[in-house]
Amino acid sequence: MNALVVLPTYNERPNLERVAAGILAHDFASLLVVDDQSPDGTGAIADALAEQTNGRVRVLHRTGARGLGLAYVDGLTHAIASGADAIIQMDADLSHDPKYLPDLVGALDQHDLVIGSRYLHGVSVVNWPLHRIALSAFANRYIRTVTGLSTHDCTSGFRAWRRDALARQPLHAVRAGGYAFLTEMLYGAAKTGCRIGEVPIVFVERQEGYSKVSSRVLGESLVTPWRLVLSRGRVTSPRG
Repeated sequence: MNALVVLPTYNERPNLERVAAGILAHDFASLLVVDDQSPDGTGAIADALAEQTNGRVRVLHRTGARGLGLAYVDGLTHAIASGADAIIQMDADLSHDPKYLPDLVGALDQHDLVIGSRYLHGVSVVNWPLHRIALSAFANRYIRTVTGLSTHDCTSGFRAWRRDALARQPLHAVRAGGYAFLTEMLYGAAKTGCRIGEVPIVFVERQEGYSKVSSRVLGESLVTPWRLVLSRGRVTSPRG
C-alpha cells in the first residue's frame, strides 16, 4: 500500500525535520503537515521540506479555530481526496516512532483501522511518571466501560486507516475538538462495522516542546464517551 501520513503540528519546530525524515525513510510513505498557525515557525519549516522532497511532503496551513480534532478533520479530508491506499495519524513530537509504520500498514491487510497500542502487552511507555501512566490507564478503562469498546488503547493517536473505511466516517459531524477526537473516531469506526486491530508500539514521551493537554481538553475527554453513548448507544459489534 502507498500511505499518506497526516501530521498535525503546533509549535513543533524542534521536532518536525526529524519526524519527517523518519517517515520519508519508508518508500511507501508521503507526508501531509497540517499546521495550526504555529507562532514558532513550524509552518515555514514544513514549506521548506515540501520544496526539498519532490512532492513527498505537502503542507496545509489552517486558519480559524485551533485544536487537534479540527486539524485532523481538515487533514484527513484532504488525505481521503489524495487517493492514498492507507492514511496514517501520528504525533509530530517523536513519541510515535516512524519505524512502526510498516507494522501498522501491513496490518491493514486484515483490518480497516489499526491502532498503535501502548497497552497490548503490558505497559510500553518510556519516561512517563507513575501518575501519568495511572491517568492513561484510567482513561482507557473509563472509555471501554462507558462505550463498550474493547480496544486496549482507545486513546492512542498512532493509527492507520484503509482509505475506504475512513471515507465512511462522517468527519465533519465530529464534535470533539481536542484529544477526545480520537475516542469519537474510534467509536464511529466500531459503529460502522470497521475491523479494528492493534499492533504493539513503544511510546516515548516528547523530549522537545510541551504537551498541549489542558483542563478543558481533559473535561471534554470525560464527557465525550457519555455523549456518544447517549446519542448512538453502546458498541455491540465485534472488534474484528
